[in-house]
Amino acid sequence: MKLTILQTGDVPAPLRGQFGPYAKMFERMFDGTGQGFTNEVVVVSDGAPFPELGQVEGIVITGSAAGVYDDFAWLDPLRDFIRRAYAARTPMLGVCFGHQIMADALGGDVRKSEKGWGLGRHTYGVTGRPGFMRAAPTALSVACSHQDQVITPPKEAEVILASDFTPNAGLAYRNGAALSFQPHPEFLDDYTIALAELRRGKAPDAVVDKAVASVATPSDSRDVAGYIGQFFVGR
Repeated sequence: MKLTILQTGDVPAPLRGQFGPYAKMFERMFDGTGQGFTNEVVVVSDGAPFPELGQVEGIVITGSAAGVYDDFAWLDPLRDFIRRAYAARTPMLGVCFGHQIMADALGGDVRKSEKGWGLGRHTYGVTGRPGFMRAAPTALSVACSHQDQVITPPKEAEVILASDFTPNAGLAYRNGAALSFQPHPEFLDDYTIALAELRRGKAPDAVVDKAVASVATPSDSRDVAGYIGQFFVGR
């Protein structure tokens, strides 16, 4: 199956030389599922044209420093693409900003949370089990890096991951072909730590220190990547 990665942002410039372009993280994650995915990368945040939907097998919308409330020229075309893909039941995954823009496009409310920065490894309760997550445990620990949150999910969405900090951390949509997560299963631990440290001075030191320490919690990212792989191949 070929996945079209809509890249909406990139690794922050101070970290890019070490960790490379953002889409490579997704490529590595999907390679690790053993499902034989191929991919193409479309950097929509740089103005690349959106693909013809009829030629797309699966969609991945990445994270970004952008917010859904920003005034970038590519945001409205992305919303339109999401709505058309949803109506066509084209398999679609959103991560972090991708999670937020999908919710925004499909009728939810997304804002900067007054809870502040979510950084490091967070643990989320599994509150729903679509078929591809039937074997999921009661909780999953995955890296995150965000201030914005889905405050109110679209009516079409079921919450499948939740925490006190991020009550709407995972959404499965009722068309059976759309899935999104606030945390980042594509992040490796060294990048999670580096990204948290980069926020020092923006996020309180105590939040950064806790984020760095949290990486000692075993990661469930490989399992989440497996669920995502099953989501795509099962469509």
